[in-house]
Amino acid sequence: MEFKPTIGLEVHAELKTKTKMFCDCLNNPEEKIPNKNICPTCTAHPGTLPVINKKALEQVLTVGLALNSEIPEYSKFDRKNYFYPDLPKGYQISQYDMPLCKGGELSLFLSNDSEEAKKKIKITRVHLEEDTGKLIHSADGESTLIDFNRAGVPLMELVTEPVMHSGKEARLFAQGLQLLLKTLRVSGAGMEKGQMRCEVNISLAKDEKLGTKVEIKNLNSFRAVEKSIDFETQRQKEILERGEKVVQETRGWDAEKEITYSQRLKEEAQDYRYFPEPDLPRLNIYKLFDIKKLKVELPELPWQKEKRLTKHFKLDLNEPLSLKDKIIIQKKVNIFLKHPEYLDFIEETIDALKKGKVDLKKVTHLVHNYFLTDILGFIEKEKISWEEIKITPAYFASIISYLAQDKISSRVAKDILLETIQTGENPEKLIKEKRLEKISDESQLEPIILEIIKNNPKAIEDYKKGKENALQFLVGKAMAKTRGAADPKLLERLLKEQLS
Repeated sequence: MEFKPTIGLEVHAELKTKTKMFCDCLNNPEEKIPNKNICPTCTAHPGTLPVINKKALEQVLTVGLALNSEIPEYSKFDRKNYFYPDLPKGYQISQYDMPLCKGGELSLFLSNDSEEAKKKIKITRVHLEEDTGKLIHSADGESTLIDFNRAGVPLMELVTEPVMHSGKEARLFAQGLQLLLKTLRVSGAGMEKGQMRCEVNISLAKDEKLGTKVEIKNLNSFRAVEKSIDFETQRQKEILERGEKVVQETRGWDAEKEITYSQRLKEEAQDYRYFPEPDLPRLNIYKLFDIKKLKVELPELPWQKEKRLTKHFKLDLNEPLSLKDKIIIQKKVNIFLKHPEYLDFIEETIDALKKGKVDLKKVTHLVHNYFLTDILGFIEKEKISWEEIKITPAYFASIISYLAQDKISSRVAKDILLETIQTGENPEKLIKEKRLEKISDESQLEPIILEIIKNNPKAIEDYKKGKENALQFLVGKAMAKTRGAADPKLLERLLKEQLS
């Protein structure tokens, strides 16, 4: 029997509040000046007392409600004792046995595999604590400075049950949670900025019993989450296959070498000597907050949006869907889930198109295709940000409307779209100024056809010898002459008539 990995995650996310968790210093993750946003409370001067940030409590409760967690009647804060230079008090105010949220679940809804996407990851708890300061090591390794701007920032911690079994599952969970935090607007959740940090607990065993747990700390990218688990799975497997025992410890992740390395022996809960925070009162959650109102006010959640978008994209395809169709749809859905600004743009475009007399299914299909292929293709090719493109939903709707009504060719649509993205010019004005509306008048096209025939005798000769490619060459010449404004099918017919 193979060794089976069992994985749990601990995820920390800095909350997006105006002030810190227990004092009124600004919570500004963008602050560049060290030790600017500090006070006697968050730097632990003797005699100072903490005051709870109510907004931070509300944000954690909102996350719990979105995850279908149980919200207990009472909660409290505890002291978690450990000594480290960036922890000025010598303890952290956290939560131990009475967290704000218990239980809950989150599905792997971002998976391209429909069965995997249904898997629900059970959550143990979601609680609230304060962040630590930041150590800054000198280049020569001779000294270390401490920036306390981050000390005392509200920090949400979410702990999953050990129910995942691969690096991919852990990555999908972390990505889904990040999307939820952004949707609820409770955290920037940028892993590259340290606003969201993951820790992995992993053990291997041949049966349902859990093996010796190893923790991997401070993973700051989704790639690191997946790759560290893959490496650690293989490392522990090799140890067990040799008949040796895995050491319970905390390990770090070397992103360059893509290996884990030993840091220290793993602490147990008793090592932290938890006890109730004597300077803060026990919280009666249902007196402090209207929980029913908080639940009703939840926005459309990512998995709800995923279902809506999947149904929406299925309109473009005929039933029954093939496996390939399902994968394509899921990939499209995931793009819009991960980039809400794209979805806002698309929905505003479709709303603008609804005001005209259009086939909604047809224009929706065109909007999706031109957005994904041309707009996102331009962003990727030019390596620019979304904010740098100059097209508006109204202008994009105008181009799609012209196309849907067969007033311009697809070539013209692509060219005008590209110009509008770069300049922000009104596409309707560009189409009229450049006379790019589709030419369907045969009398306008006949002189062009005759000129093309006259100037391309070799292609005419090839066509008469039965080479069909020669006809497409002539159509291309005529399209270039009309700057894409002619109907290629009409050009093809007129050419055949002239050459018959």
